Amino acid sequence: MAGTRNPHSAGRPRSAEKEAAILSAALGLLASQGYTRMSLGQVAATAGVSTSTIHLRWKTKADLVTAALASARMADAPPASGDLRTDLIAILVDFSATIERVNGMALIGTCLAEEAHTPELLALLRQRTVLPRRALLREALERARAAGEFEAEDLEPLVSALLGPFYADYMAGRSGDPGWAARAVDLVLAGLRGLPEGPGIAYS
Repeated sequence: MAGTRNPHSAGRPRSAEKEAAILSAALGLLASQGYTRMSLGQVAATAGVSTSTIHLRWKTKADLVTAALASARMADAPPASGDLRTDLIAILVDFSATIERVNGMALIGTCLAEEAHTPELLALLRQRTVLPRRALLREALERARAAGEFEAEDLEPLVSALLGPFYADYMAGRSGDPGWAARAVDLVLAGLRGLPEGPGIAYS
């Protein structure tokens, strides 16, 4: 009868809400369970859908997980202030907040563990999260270099030096200190500008 079409009948557009729930559940389980132990059944239960709903969209677990990683785009960059130190700290603080929000260290570990068997996982993680964040730091450094604040041909070692303390502290069980970003930036800028270390600059 006209006007009484079942909203769940064939031909109904896919639910964006369901798809988002599935991708979010897949990311969470990837971080907490690891790729090998997570199952499509777990994803379905967490997302509140059936496994057939998942199979309508993705044929295999690898398809789903790569789609989930592809959906995990980095948030918009913090607005540039024009001050190098302020901009670098803002980028690093946003970076650590993002890592903590999505259980990023566990995701990194899972993708590294799967590199030999499912290399596309690590490739997508790099493409969607690691490289864009490095690009933000490099762009801030490029603006300051163009303004004559310092001279350096290769900016990549500086980018690595800025991000490195976060990973090193995590591995040493020292993560969670809100002052890490400022100390990392001050240490790099002290070396970059040839300044002696002083109070608030030394990274310990």
